[in-house]
Amino acid sequence: MGQAAAIFVGIVGFIVLMIVLNSIRIIREWERGVLLRLGRYHSVKLPGIRIVWPVIDRLWMVSLQIQTQDVARQEMMTRDNVPVTVDAVIYYQIVNGEDAVIKVENYVKATLLMAQTSLRSVVGQSELDELLAERDKLNQHLQTIIDEQTEPWGVKVTAVEIRDVILPEGMKRSMARQAEVERERRAKIINAEGEFQAAQKLADAANIINKAPQALQLRFLQTLIEVASERNSTTIFPVPIDLFAPFIKGAEAKPDAAKPIQPVE
Repeated sequence: MGQAAAIFVGIVGFIVLMIVLNSIRIIREWERGVLLRLGRYHSVKLPGIRIVWPVIDRLWMVSLQIQTQDVARQEMMTRDNVPVTVDAVIYYQIVNGEDAVIKVENYVKATLLMAQTSLRSVVGQSELDELLAERDKLNQHLQTIIDEQTEPWGVKVTAVEIRDVILPEGMKRSMARQAEVERERRAKIINAEGEFQAAQKLADAANIINKAPQALQLRFLQTLIEVASERNSTTIFPVPIDLFAPFIKGAEAKPDAAKPIQPVE
């Protein structure tokens, strides 16, 4: 009888030990444990060693770390009827473990689906130029929309980033041609402005020379100095007619003075 009792006590003790060992849960620093006792919410367990009784308790582990999810690539139409393929990434964090476990069946799946539908809605309300040039604005708008929907679930959306915007090949060629035409237009405008400024400077120089003819002679002498600095070169240059003006006037005056006086008959 004593041996049977010892075996019974040993079996009971082994069962109790196994129950205790299976009841121990270790909650890490970045986790919270949502405890349901007999199917009802009981408490949120903080990090450390916790006892969870089998059968009557169930512990749901929730991570408080920021999590990332890829929003599947979707083909959609913009407001200006351009087909595009867009994908994104969403960053979210659990701020209320109780709501994340009780108020939604699968907060990860629900958040991801909400991001997909919101992305399609925002892209459909945006034009292509806005989608390409104002991506930060669209990211902020997406974050606001998704966060409002996930807040009752205890999920905080920290950021949404549109990653790739894939355009049809025909649209890519059209945009490339448009960019090329725009560059040519700017080049022509810059060239025309340069020609206008050069013509304006030449007109200013002509006005200065008109007011001070000596400036032309100074420029002529400066050109001679520059040409003379070149070696082994033969230079033919014009001489300003102004230098010979006194001689020409003198030559015109001499015939009149030397002309003999005709006798009067």
